[in-house]
Amino acid sequence: MEPLLSAIMSDLLGRALSVLIQRYRASKAEETEHKLQRLRCVLLRIDATVDEAEGRHITNQAMLRQLQMLRKGMYGGHYVLDTIRYRGHGEVSGGRDVVLSRVSSAKRLLSFPVSSKENLQSTVLDAENLKNLEKMLDGLETLMGDMVEFTVFVEGYPRIPRQPYSEYLVLDKVMFGRQMEKEAVIDFLLRPEAVGDGNPGVLPIVGEAWIGKSTLVEHVCLDERVRGHFSSIVFFGGDDLGAENMAALGRSGVTKHQDLTAASCGRSLLVIELARDMEMEEDTWRNLYCSAARSMGHGGKIIITSRSEKIAALGTAPALRLKFLPQEAYWYFFKIIAFGSTNPDDQPELASLAMEIAALLNDGTFTGANIVGSLMRANLNVQFWRRVLQCLGDFTRKYLLAYGKHPKDLLDNGHPLCAWSVARSRHVVVIYNRYQEHTTEQGAPELTAHDIITGRAPHQGKFRVVGWRSSIPPYNTCMFSCASQTVGCSTVRKKRPRKMMV
Repeated sequence: MEPLLSAIMSDLLGRALSVLIQRYRASKAEETEHKLQRLRCVLLRIDATVDEAEGRHITNQAMLRQLQMLRKGMYGGHYVLDTIRYRGHGEVSGGRDVVLSRVSSAKRLLSFPVSSKENLQSTVLDAENLKNLEKMLDGLETLMGDMVEFTVFVEGYPRIPRQPYSEYLVLDKVMFGRQMEKEAVIDFLLRPEAVGDGNPGVLPIVGEAWIGKSTLVEHVCLDERVRGHFSSIVFFGGDDLGAENMAALGRSGVTKHQDLTAASCGRSLLVIELARDMEMEEDTWRNLYCSAARSMGHGGKIIITSRSEKIAALGTAPALRLKFLPQEAYWYFFKIIAFGSTNPDDQPELASLAMEIAALLNDGTFTGANIVGSLMRANLNVQFWRRVLQCLGDFTRKYLLAYGKHPKDLLDNGHPLCAWSVARSRHVVVIYNRYQEHTTEQGAPELTAHDIITGRAPHQGKFRVVGWRSSIPPYNTCMFSCASQTVGCSTVRKKRPRKMMV
């Protein structure tokens, strides 16, 4: 009798504990769902505010800094929401564990599942994710609460005419993530010089390769405020700056704008773009600056761009340093490139794979996002995206194990790489160099990076490949110098560190 009573009591105790656990989980799930709903609501308000502000011609620097804070919060909020939204459809962290990412404009808000018992059970988060959710929610609600005056002041700025493009086309036709930097440069250019100071102001712009220095400067120089302020805008490359060109300053560069009206008063803008890690000798700079001061007229300005931090010492104003896109902003951009007009909510498994791929790219620039994202957009297929993730992951791990560096960093330093491909072949493509040039579709090679990735490259010889053609000024094309060789590529076995550096 006692064993029977013991068994009954044990069963009843087990059932009671099970009921308590289920109620606790349901309570925690309801609490988490409530916080997610609050996050969605505050993101909706931020999205609307950013969208309205971006449609206005804002010039005040304080207002622009506030807008930048809103954008940063918007990217971070969507990133947290997307991570939670797609976590049940695949591991949304494996890529970030493998790659030390340096880095994610959709105007839609991702919808979370409607509350139900099943959904509430799946909404229970681990301690880390719950902490991130609470931190993000508190920060965004505080941020929006501090932006009451901002939303009022925004209405006082004139609207920017817009065409009704889709979200993908908007991102494809505008400069993403550099609005604050653009207005900072324009503010420097339009700022009047001190009376009696005939020396031109100098603004250094420093940033790594492929980060968008040329694109930023080109957009600044196309702005009507800048064109109306200067009578001429002349671009110089490193080869144009020899001593023999100093006396003929106006004839040795490329004139991008010229308007000899009375309003511009003869002011000139010189843009000096130093290639790669090229530095300017002190004597060369002194000669150039003296020649510019004599020929540019009062109010002239100089912009100098380089990868080298040393040019910061040449400026009369603090250097503008361009940074890689943060992970949240990069994902925000990559998601739209990869999905186009398709709603990621409709295919959460694809969205989970896309987050992994974006993390593996480890690219705070736009080149990798456009090459890989556009290929994925043309093949909205789970099996294909899984193959892309697998091949890109194997490619990245191989170089991390051999060198402790991401393949992109190796290529930027002139190290040849075996290109990754989703196709199985006896031949591999070796990339020897990545460079930028201004090409037209008629003058560019027919072979593209998509051909390399999908296995349609030539099986022998050397060739050039079009990586990506930019659709915004200055319309540069990313090019690769390549060659085919048989399987057994040795570019990853020249060096073997004592231990993996990741």
